[in-house]
Amino acid sequence: MTISLVIRTLITLALAVPAFWLTMRYNMHMFQLNVYMNGEQKAWIRKNFRLQWILVFAMALGVVRMVASIASKGWLDWVLDLLIWLTLGVIILVYRVMKEMHQKKKLVFTPRVKRMIATIIVLCVIFCAAAFLIGKLVPMSGMLAFLVGSQLWMQMLARNINQPIEKGVNNHYINDAKRILSGNPDMTIIGVTGSYGKTSVKFFLQTLLQQKYSVLVTPESYNTPMGVVITIRKFMKPSHQIFVCEMGARYVGEIKEICDLVHPHHGLITSIGPQHLDTFGSLENIKKTKFELADELPEGAMIFLNGDNQYIEEYLAENPGRYDGKDKVFYYSEGTGEGYCAKDIRVSNLGTEFTVTAPNGESETFSMKLIGAHNVINVMGAIAVAHRLGISLSDLRIPVRRLRPVKHRMEMKENGNVTIIDDAFNSNPIGSKAAVETLALFDGTRILVTPGMVELGEDEDEYNRKFGTYAADCCDWILLVGRKHTEPVLEGALSKGFPEKHIVVFDKVEDAISYAYAIKGEEHKYILLENDLPDNY
Repeated sequence: MTISLVIRTLITLALAVPAFWLTMRYNMHMFQLNVYMNGEQKAWIRKNFRLQWILVFAMALGVVRMVASIASKGWLDWVLDLLIWLTLGVIILVYRVMKEMHQKKKLVFTPRVKRMIATIIVLCVIFCAAAFLIGKLVPMSGMLAFLVGSQLWMQMLARNINQPIEKGVNNHYINDAKRILSGNPDMTIIGVTGSYGKTSVKFFLQTLLQQKYSVLVTPESYNTPMGVVITIRKFMKPSHQIFVCEMGARYVGEIKEICDLVHPHHGLITSIGPQHLDTFGSLENIKKTKFELADELPEGAMIFLNGDNQYIEEYLAENPGRYDGKDKVFYYSEGTGEGYCAKDIRVSNLGTEFTVTAPNGESETFSMKLIGAHNVINVMGAIAVAHRLGISLSDLRIPVRRLRPVKHRMEMKENGNVTIIDDAFNSNPIGSKAAVETLALFDGTRILVTPGMVELGEDEDEYNRKFGTYAADCCDWILLVGRKHTEPVLEGALSKGFPEKHIVVFDKVEDAISYAYAIKGEEHKYILLENDLPDNY
């Protein structure tokens, strides 16, 4: 090995190390956002290939460098090494910028992530050692370029290699959670699932049930099997009388998996609708998955059902008699069915009032600071559960008055002459329509900031187009974030005659908010933040 080759290899190494770390970190971040699922990561790579094509170029360049060395053309080796240095330099610059751009939800270096990173490093060391041993036929500069480019897919390989280890670790934690649950035999477990509304209902339940019981709920959006396990192992105490367990899913069978862990005594289905269609594939699969909670409940258990939801009604009609052994308790926001019914709903920008009638004839009027008629159905679910568990409607009046919006779900923030209505968490077709209709209640300049909705499958454009029509009826300004993805929202708004000069498109949400603040006028401004796409969008 000549001194010249050693120097060139060291230069390549100096560039490859930071390029390797930046590309590995970025793709690991996206892998975490894609819930460590190889299928979702592959789909994301295909959809966003334009962002990372340079990694494929680096891999190809590395292969060419390794193969070309066989020809022993000194000038060609020099040219290829120079091209490799240039490529690695560009990768460093590009991925530094991308790292700064994708900071909404940072990469969390969990034990699992650390194990995958260790596996990737070991694999790369093995490849480099093989290149060193083979020598001239596989020059190190070519191998280093190849390994940097391979970070496009290396985390998926590491996941597969680590799968037996992860399964063993998870089983240990799951068994420990089961042991803790078995130590609380008198605790009542309530499962809460739905396409949307489940996190809000969970926290509403906590507030209402605490009037009489010691209650534990899964924190934030801890609604996966391991999220539930963490909650049990970290927070559950023998003094807890009720455990409200939020159950999320992106695939058929995932609700059953959580039920097999906690064995709920009762359940509540907040809603069924077009959410995560990219992974579920169809509304039928969504219905089946949400009703896995009802399927897993024991005989005689109470299953609380949103009587306003057409898909819940359809599923029950499609499966007559399936749940006859269970106590079906319906609740309605504006209905007259046999269940808990709300009536005389009065909505203003200061809050909401409504009257609830229970199946036993008991009636009570409630007031709350939550804005929007759509919040009534979620509160009705919580009232129904609390009432059936022994708390009178009259005793629920004060807890209902204390209810506050869950973070990023129609959360109001005052800032001088501007009110931010933060509804940035995971928008859906029903919620987005309700949000802009709530915005229309306010007297002032009403401004919508949105990137549209995602994960709605083949009908995503149509749902966003309809959202644009609703927004046109309710807003004075529409500020869109992301030029390509928001085109259907723009089309929908324009189709309703919304003034084009009051629709502005931005690349970043921060720019849209700054523009909203700068809109001239003496009226109070109400800025609705509807959805906030994660970094993998």
